[in-house]
Amino acid sequence: MDTTTLFVGLIFGSLGMGYIVYGRRQRNPIALVSGIALCGMPYLLTNLLFLILASILFIVLPFVVKI
Repeated sequence: MDTTTLFVGLIFGSLGMGYIVYGRRQRNPIALVSGIALCGMPYLLTNLLFLILASILFIVLPFVVKI
């Protein structure tokens, strides 16, 4: 892993933590799952492009899918 990938993982992991807190307090399962995915994704994806694309998908997901 290079420094850029670590920094991007830190940013998206922080956003994921915010989504987890929001999802738990508002009882929103889509936001909760998106937050868990955002926190765990930097450990699974090492390619920077795939990491950014997948993270953007999970950031937008709670706004698109309404339950």
